[in-house]
Amino acid sequence: MELLGEHTFWITSRAAGTSALLCSSAAVAVGLTMGGKLFRRRPPDLRAVHEALSLATIVALVVHAVALLGDGYLQPSVADIAVPFVSAYERWWMATGIVGGWMLILLGLSYYARARIGVQRWRRLHRLTALAWLLGLAHALGQGTDAATAWFLVAVAVPTLPALALLVARLTARGSGAPVRT
Repeated sequence: MELLGEHTFWITSRAAGTSALLCSSAAVAVGLTMGGKLFRRRPPDLRAVHEALSLATIVALVVHAVALLGDGYLQPSVADIAVPFVSAYERWWMATGIVGGWMLILLGLSYYARARIGVQRWRRLHRLTALAWLLGLAHALGQGTDAATAWFLVAVAVPTLPALALLVARLTARGSGAPVRT
């Protein structure tokens, strides 16, 4: 009797990918809430929540990618899951996910090197997190197995729509000359 079912790694990767998308969406929303002057009063200190969501995103991304190594159907190499455009499987969507994933991991961990990087330089660098998140969202909607299912779209919409609204508000405020704290 087989210890693991033939779809265990694929299912694990799907679950971890969905978790990464949900956690990153929530982290982006919390980060935008903390960093902008979108509210009349200063929002509560949400740094611990933001950090926990960011770390959960990183863990889920690693599980999402590494679990694919055990997938008997796809049979990817380490390069296929780590290097953009190496995999022949849905090359553009895969590359989008890999680039977004690496960006989220590196930008998330850069917080712990803030003192070395310099706080102002780190803040400018950290703004790229929104782009990394959007790449992950594109990957999930473009390549995700569940992208066309109602449950997935509803689950993704709950944290993603507020994050998108906050991002648009931030970009609009920045473009209008309104003060935005970063």
